Amino acid sequence: MATQSLIPAGDFRSTYAADTTIFPTAGSRYAVWAALALLCLAPLVLDRYWLSLLIQIGYFAVAALGLNILVGFTGQISIGHAAFFGFGAFASAWLSNNLHIPVVLAIPLAGVVTTAVGLIFGLPAARLKGLYLAIATLAAQYILQDFFARANWFTGGVAGTHAEAFSILGFTFDTDQRYFYVVLGTLVLCFVAATNLMRTRDGRALVAVRDHYLSAEMMGINLTRYRTLSFGLSAFFAGIGGALYAHYLQFVSVEGFGILLSIQFLGMIIIGGLGSIMGTLMGTAFMVMVPEAMGWLTDALRGSPVDRALSLKDNLSFLREMAIGLVIVLFLIFEPDGLAHRWRQIKAYWKLYPFSH
Repeated sequence: MATQSLIPAGDFRSTYAADTTIFPTAGSRYAVWAALALLCLAPLVLDRYWLSLLIQIGYFAVAALGLNILVGFTGQISIGHAAFFGFGAFASAWLSNNLHIPVVLAIPLAGVVTTAVGLIFGLPAARLKGLYLAIATLAAQYILQDFFARANWFTGGVAGTHAEAFSILGFTFDTDQRYFYVVLGTLVLCFVAATNLMRTRDGRALVAVRDHYLSAEMMGINLTRYRTLSFGLSAFFAGIGGALYAHYLQFVSVEGFGILLSIQFLGMIIIGGLGSIMGTLMGTAFMVMVPEAMGWLTDALRGSPVDRALSLKDNLSFLREMAIGLVIVLFLIFEPDGLAHRWRQIKAYWKLYPFSH
């Protein structure tokens, strides 16, 4: 295929600003606005089960966005992202419970506090790469997990802690129908901010560090600074996502932020597409729906010879974990560029159809 551009013929870009616009065509801009309008109507037509899934996709996508900035755009690696997600959850609950800061302010403050923690771990990790960097981030995962279990004043220890419901001016968002709009608004703000970040000088520097760090250093890019910055940005979005998670469940427990969740975050960005903002959302939705699809499959096969042979109902939790691992492996083999790349190919195919190029 000669090109995958969907820009109509005669639409020439004569300035750098026009070439780096968020929406390359008017159709893509209208499609986004239409999608947002439909999502705003979702609480009016969907039941609590589907709204819960959409909310999960929302706060996980915000956290996965930070990991994609670190891994996909900067070329670093982290297998401790769940720990920063958990720190943001505990930080927001602590700020609202102990300092009596309104939840609407505690959520961004939790992101800032988590950024500081991410920078602390990012400073030594910025001088490492490859396997050594992976081990350093794994150490951060276990250090923070141990901190969560022991810091009773901050996390409530192994018993966990309560998180207040989100409220503004006395109006409480304590139902799925209401809290959905909080998550949707935060998701849009975070994704717009990340998209604009990648269009700035600092965003291009992060990509340069990923593509060829020696060439980036020769051009005057401070590798240590931008690698550390990527850890801070990753922790910020993880903290925001964790805070949304905490105030949705209104309870935070240590057990929810283990290494398995970190692997799932990696799976989200691998399946969606490394270095793709849109792919982050697509991969998150896919990963959230895989366990649900396994549950639907198990229900469909209940009582069948396959169910009696494999005991699907009794092994549902194991099947869900196996499905996540299998999906990651299959995408790495057959679709390494992720769903975002496949979506671009589909759009380009229909743009050129019925011609081959």
